[in-house]
Amino acid sequence: MLLAAGNSVSPWTIIIGLIVLGAVIAFFKYIRIVPQRYAFIVERLGKYQKTLEAGLHLLIPFVDRVAYRHSLKETAVDVPPQQCITKDNIAVEVDGILYMQVVDPQKASYGINNYMFAATQLAQTTMRSVMGKLELDKTFEERDIINSSIVAAVDKASDPWGVKVTRYEVKNIQPPQGIRDAMEKQMRAEREKRALIAESEGDKQAKINRAEGQKQEVIAYSEGEKQKRINEAEGRAAEIRKVAEATSEGIRAIAKAINEPGGINAVNLRVAEQYLGEFGKLAKANNTMIIPADLADIAGIIKSATSVITAPAQPALPK
Repeated sequence: MLLAAGNSVSPWTIIIGLIVLGAVIAFFKYIRIVPQRYAFIVERLGKYQKTLEAGLHLLIPFVDRVAYRHSLKETAVDVPPQQCITKDNIAVEVDGILYMQVVDPQKASYGINNYMFAATQLAQTTMRSVMGKLELDKTFEERDIINSSIVAAVDKASDPWGVKVTRYEVKNIQPPQGIRDAMEKQMRAEREKRALIAESEGDKQAKINRAEGQKQEVIAYSEGEKQKRINEAEGRAAEIRKVAEATSEGIRAIAKAINEPGGINAVNLRVAEQYLGEFGKLAKANNTMIIPADLADIAGIIKSATSVITAPAQPALPK
């Protein structure tokens, strides 16, 4: 349109426009915005100048440049699987995860070429050394010792690199297939052994419990039998005492009745009745009878019986 209007653009105008455009591009190119938890290393004419932290920063065009960028966050680095020989000469494959964090960006830039690769290699060599001190069975039990040993070794070596190793975790320990089969058989045998032991312990405890129950049953039965006999003896003793007391009371009553008027006649009558009654029973029970010679003298017999009753008591002999 300018050409069509007969106007032409001066070369100087084009040059100035290009210069301004280049300056604007250079200005925006050398503005650096550093994100949070990051650090940029700035070199001036090839030499370390400063470390840029989070925020907005201006660099000198064509003089300053960002040479390295580092994340200050904790980073997880995968340690590849490797073959390790245990103390009992078993080859196992071990891998893990290494956690590290850049604490000094300047050392991380100039202390080593690739700190992640170096830390990984150091973790692998330390792993081989630690595994060589342990037997195969212990490698599964002593993971904490393996982890702490690797962390201590790598952290000490990485201090000049400006890197802090926070922890290491063993992911997998893979023995050969034959060893795994043998271990599986061993574990199966161990489980069967524990099952048999548990079963025998249970059977033992059951027998003990049964024996203890039988013992308690016998003791309880004997205690009951003892108490039963004691009760029966006490009952018989009480019965004997009651019978004796009743007999003594009867005898005292008979003696009192004899001393009353007409009592001796009643006794004579009673004796005669018993005599005749017993004699009659004897006649029924036996075909042969022995008849006393003085059977007709019943009065004499009664007199003899009553004389015993009425006889005065004899004085006790001196001891």
